[in-house]
Amino acid sequence: MAVKPVPGNTHRFDPTILREYDIRGRVGATLSGADAAAIGRAFATVVARGALEGERPRVCVGYDGRLSSPELERALIDGLASGGMTVARIGRGPTPMLYFAVHELDADAGVMVTGSHNPPDYNGFKFMLGKGAFYGEAIQELARIAEAGTFSGGSGRAEDRAVSEAYLARLAQGFDGERGLNVVWDAGNGATGEVLERLIARLPGTHRLLNGAIDGTFPAHHPDPMQSETLAQLIAAVAAEEAELGIAFDGDGDRIGVIDGKGRILWGDQLMLIYARDLLARQPGATIIADVKASQVLFDEVARLGGRPLMWRTGHSLIKEKMAATGAPLAGEMTGHIFFADRYYGFDDAIYAAVRLLGILGRSERSLSEINEALPEVFNTPELRFECADERKFAVVAEVREGLAAGGADFTDIDGVRVKTEDGWWLLRASNTQPALVARCESSNAEGLERLKARLIAELARCDVAPPDF
Repeated sequence: MAVKPVPGNTHRFDPTILREYDIRGRVGATLSGADAAAIGRAFATVVARGALEGERPRVCVGYDGRLSSPELERALIDGLASGGMTVARIGRGPTPMLYFAVHELDADAGVMVTGSHNPPDYNGFKFMLGKGAFYGEAIQELARIAEAGTFSGGSGRAEDRAVSEAYLARLAQGFDGERGLNVVWDAGNGATGEVLERLIARLPGTHRLLNGAIDGTFPAHHPDPMQSETLAQLIAAVAAEEAELGIAFDGDGDRIGVIDGKGRILWGDQLMLIYARDLLARQPGATIIADVKASQVLFDEVARLGGRPLMWRTGHSLIKEKMAATGAPLAGEMTGHIFFADRYYGFDDAIYAAVRLLGILGRSERSLSEINEALPEVFNTPELRFECADERKFAVVAEVREGLAAGGADFTDIDGVRVKTEDGWWLLRASNTQPALVARCESSNAEGLERLKARLIAELARCDVAPPDF
């Protein structure tokens, strides 16, 4: 498709909404319908560059349950259509359903209107170009196109394409258990609610769904299963139902949270250990990717089982790209993004990850609580985020790295610095999405953990940065 730039109608975005992996801002403050239309026109321009002459590319568009999402979806579609795209409107649902639609319809690109796990007044956009991620410099390119007004011209159109039934069928295929389980699910009033209600009716076992009504005000709790307080309602329900486990999702369904039958949280790296053991039994020697925040226990266990552990940078787009490059069948982040290229597409789908977990447990003689109790004991902190200005955060990490190198420390710097000592390891990295630094420490014993914390605090003090609240 030839690109015919249409000068004029320039548009400038608030620079704070242009994130590393997506676009996200506060509706009515930093993000508006006019922004959505400009994003559509700019993204259409990018998609058109790769199209053949005379071809009208197809772009799938979905939206989550936030109150502002329908308006932003309409404006986005107007922008895409004015850029010559055929827009396949898949409707309301989780972000992974949008990813699925791009594969199912063999579309040229996809855009999801979602605020992910942010508070109700936020919203934004996640992108696919072809079957791959669209992030980083590519997002900045959208801003340059809009500011210059060099949009592609064309006469596109929108069509409704229902994919939810095909998506549900594909999710259900992921269950390979020999028995059903007693499960409590928490949709958190997010975009997964309608899909979950239909899915659990197809799964064997006993299932109870909490907060299934999609409500963009999130009346039950904040839509982020990585915050322990978010899981309090689920923990109570699991106890009341005497369920085997509880499963929660973030606002758009690409991150999973899990608790066992005794109310204990399993973080993303612990879930990855369960998935990796199951996968390596079928694919010996497979590469398993986890981000730099993941426990050393995971990497060591993958190696012990004959797999190839690969530590990589944090970020769902970066992980997906690395999976494609290495052919890894499984990857994950501590924050609950789980990626299956084994029997699936390689994108982060928390609902599919949940079904795969039920399949593993449905073939196991042990409960999730028993599996959890048998995991190697470690002493660690959760992911610790603490404020640091955007213009300062990367410089702090660089200063710490320079000091470590000068002192001969054992560390990796693929994403910030992850420092290995006789006590274990500690991590410091700059957040790509917030004005914040991220830290984590892990040791095999309580005393070692305190020494690791002290070392991290000392490094931050040397840079005049207040430490996180341990």
